[in-house]
Amino acid sequence: MKKLLAILVALVLALSCFAALAEEEDEEHYETGDASLDNILNQDDIGEKELLVVSFGTSYNDSRRLTIGAIESAIAEAIPAYSVRRGFTAQIIIDHVERRDGLHIDNVAEALDRAIANGVKTLVVQPTHLMHGFEYDDVVAELAEYADAFEGGIFVGEPLLTSDDDFDRVADVMIDLLKDYDDGETALVYMGHGTEHESNAVYARMQGILSDKGADNYYIGTVEAEPSVEDVLAAIEGKGYKRVVLRDMMVVCGDHANNDMAGDDEDSWKSLFTNAGYEVECVLEGLGQEPRIQQLYVEHAQAAVKAAEGE
Repeated sequence: MKKLLAILVALVLALSCFAALAEEEDEEHYETGDASLDNILNQDDIGEKELLVVSFGTSYNDSRRLTIGAIESAIAEAIPAYSVRRGFTAQIIIDHVERRDGLHIDNVAEALDRAIANGVKTLVVQPTHLMHGFEYDDVVAELAEYADAFEGGIFVGEPLLTSDDDFDRVADVMIDLLKDYDDGETALVYMGHGTEHESNAVYARMQGILSDKGADNYYIGTVEAEPSVEDVLAAIEGKGYKRVVLRDMMVVCGDHANNDMAGDDEDSWKSLFTNAGYEVECVLEGLGQEPRIQQLYVEHAQAAVKAAEGE
């Protein structure tokens, strides 16, 4: 009886795994771009100074190249004395890309072990995260475990939205990116990710800065926190808008943008705003595609390098 029960349990687990894989494959029946165009930056021969760019990651090949890849390239060009390498924090994305495209992107531990094996003495880490949230905190905690592994030390750059100047400049970019749609009859809505971390306050802060700059037709909502899409719908109601333009307030244009925002499911933002009576247009570009956003990451990395060099 016990043997039969064990067989049944194993069968159920196998069926569950098969169902999960089938669902994943079904979700990948859309085109994400040519993976071979992406430089995954896990080459050896690093030298004694490395700048590791750490990102959550995305399985959308084109967006990965145009956002994360572009940020990495901008940093490499601006800081030639350091070898730029890549690390992702999302293991599920790493596994998915390797299984689907045959590309292995290092996770943070693999990237750090590679740096040690290559004799790196000074390590600068520049995260591409938007804020000081859970992901950023996890990276810092993981780096602390390697504190004694690098003779020259480990130095970490700030995320995108850190200083008052960061907020001001990113707000200007957000306004500029959608200014051509601002005709007085269009609500310009940015979709952020959202988090339970206290750093979720960056969205309300950015909304206030947009308002202070006179961008009264701009609104920010989040997928997983507050303000929600329902909050945005309530905010634009009764203001005479005929159209809504949606764009994601994330570094990459990945699953959230393509499905939660622009997807055809009834609970997507596009569907919700359409059902509320608005004409809807989606702009599928991550913030990381914008050179001015890339420049901010460059400046944060340069500040970390100055600290590493004792300047």
